[in-house]
Order: sequence, then C-alpha cells, then structure tokens
Amino acid sequence: MSDAPGWTSPGSQPPEQDPDRTTAPAPPPHQQQPQPPQQPQGWTAGPGVPPQPGPQAPYGQQPPYGQQPGYGQQPPAGWGAPPPAWGPREYAAKPGVIPLRPLGLGEILDGAVSTARAHWRTVLAISLGIAVVIQLLSSVAMKLWLSENSGFAALENNPDPTAEELRDGLADLGAFSSVAGIATLIGSVLATAMLTIVVSRAVLGRSVTLGEAWDDSRRQLHRLLGLTLLTGLIVVAAVAVPVLLGVLLGSPPIAILGLIGGIVLAVWLWVRLSLAAPALMLERQGVFTALRRSYKLVSNSWWRIFGIQLLITVLVTIVAGMLDIPFTVIAEIVGSDGGFDSFISGSLSDLTWTYLLISGIGAVISSAITLPISAGVTALLYIDQRIRREALDLELARAAGITPQPGS
Repeated sequence: MSDAPGWTSPGSQPPEQDPDRTTAPAPPPHQQQPQPPQQPQGWTAGPGVPPQPGPQAPYGQQPPYGQQPGYGQQPPAGWGAPPPAWGPREYAAKPGVIPLRPLGLGEILDGAVSTARAHWRTVLAISLGIAVVIQLLSSVAMKLWLSENSGFAALENNPDPTAEELRDGLADLGAFSSVAGIATLIGSVLATAMLTIVVSRAVLGRSVTLGEAWDDSRRQLHRLLGLTLLTGLIVVAAVAVPVLLGVLLGSPPIAILGLIGGIVLAVWLWVRLSLAAPALMLERQGVFTALRRSYKLVSNSWWRIFGIQLLITVLVTIVAGMLDIPFTVIAEIVGSDGGFDSFISGSLSDLTWTYLLISGIGAVISSAITLPISAGVTALLYIDQRIRREALDLELARAAGITPQPGS
C-alpha cells in the first residue's frame, strides 16, 4: 500500500518562514485604499459567499435597528455588543478527529479518544490482541520462574540463602524479566506502529482496516524497534554515565550530584526525542533522521510537550491502576494458595493458574484502553508541532480533499 497522502518527508516540506525576510515597501499614504475585511486564513464554514461590507451609516450615527454596522464602524456599545477583546472565533476545517489548526491539550486528548471511538474495531483488534499476547507470555514466564518450585521462591523464603540459592534465584528472576521485557518491547513497537497509522488516517477522516494498518506499518517495524532500543539506551546512559564517573572518582557527593544531573538530562532527552516514533512511521525515515526530526520539532516547545506528556502519563497510570488493581486484589485473595495471608505478605511464590488468569484479565483490559490513548497523544503531538512549524494543516486539508473558498 502506498503512503497515506499528506505526510511528506523533511526534504519536501516547505521551508520555515524567515523572520528577517524583507517585504515590499508600502505605497504612499495618498495611494493606499481601504481593504475589506479578510476571512481567517483557512477555510470558510460553508459553501456560501464570504460576507461583504454592508452599507455605511454617516459618521457618528448608529445604523438602523436590525442592520449590521458597515465596514470601518464599531458596533454600538451596550447590550448585545460583543466585548472588544473577543473577536470572531477562527474557523478551521475538521475532516477527521481534530481541527486543522494548532491544537490545545483538550483537543489532543479528545482526538486520541475520538480515534479510538471512531475506529474502535481496528483499534480494539490491535490493542486487545497485542495485550493478550503480552500477558499470556508474561503469565507463563511468571508461573515457570517465579512459582513455588522455582529458585526465586527458595530465595524469597530463605532469609540467609547460600551462594547457589542466590545464583538460582537471580537466574530465574532474570529469565522471567527477559521474557516479559521482550514481549512488552515487541508488543509496544507493534502497537505504536499500527496505532500511529490509524491516527494519521483518522485525522483525514478516513477509515482503516487492520490489514491496511499492518501493510502500512510492517516495512518500518525493524526501524521502529531499533529506534526504541536506541532511545532507551540514550536515556539510560544519561543517568548511568555521570553516576559511574562519580563512582570511579571515589567521591559519593559527586556520584549523588551525577545521579541528580543524570535524571534531569534523561528527562530532557526523553522529551526532545519523544516525537521520533511518529516521525519515523509517517515520514518513512530512518532511525537517526527520525531522532533529528523529533529534536528539531520539540525545540522552543519543550515545556509544553513535557507538560502534556507528563499529564498524559499520570492520567494513563491512574486509569490503568483503577482497572488493574481490583483484579489483582481479587486474584490474590481467591487465586493464591495462601489466600488473604498471601495477599498481606505480598508473596509471589504461591502463584496459581487461577491467580494468573484473574490478574491477567485486569492487565489486558487496562492495556487495551491505555495503549491507544498513549499512542494517539504522541502522534497528535507530532502533527500539532508540524502544523505550528511547517503549516502541515494546508497539506492535510489538500489530502482530505478540502479546497479553499475564493477570497479566503
């Protein structure tokens, strides 16, 4: 399947406006003619002709009752007159889930939710299918390596383990973490890739099937996997390198300062690179080009994107907890061999298939709901930044089949 229209590579994007560009000199005052009011830049609300200036009443005289003031006149102050500071709301075309103009926080969140609602079959098939596979692999790994017959159980129940028990327990814990981590990584890459394609179609008001989302995303999956691993490595290195430097110098204060500075640097880099995934998927670029694109798009908007991403992360965490915790509590009480005592003690060695089934249902439900929101917000943030910096709204309008009205 060919690329969705409206998404162009950096090489074909219009150059940004130069603030230092000179303009043609204005004509002399005696040659200047009054210009009629122009429509807001964009598209008119309907197929009608743009409003023309009405007849003007003599200067200082109010127009007759029921008529609008002519061009150049202020409406009479008093009842029914709009406040001077509030002008007419600029209209923007909305072929899909968002209006084609710079977006606010509420519009970004609403666009992500509207995408999940408007294309619920495709979104649910992607998020639910991936969540089931991830949870199934994680549950099997947990039963094999963290149950009562594992070395981890012996390590958990023994306050003074031997070297062999410690080695076996850490090996089991590492095996479980590896399987669960790889499953989560691959699942998140698949979800991000396919859901980003769904959002890009939803912006244009076009439907997309599961097969179309897969066809449009599969060629970029290996690059998105490499991008995800590289971004994680960069963020981890930002914390680890300053701490390691302090340890090698043998100075605890330097190590502590390095840890604090590393965390700040990691957060800064995470925000600067947070739009690399949609840039890679929608512009069909390579890993390093996508990182540079994200770094450029976030420039001068770091605090705004940081605030939105932080708010969405907190919101998604709260929603996931509200859905997941009740199932976990029920699983601990009903499905654990130790019953309520096992729930109080927090032991992981009494796992049963009933426990894994009940807790897994909660994890699947929470993931199926939160995955589309997270992916949708990130994709819409990328689109919003390109609208603000590169006038992507004009390209999206043309791709959606919307043409400007004459004189707009």
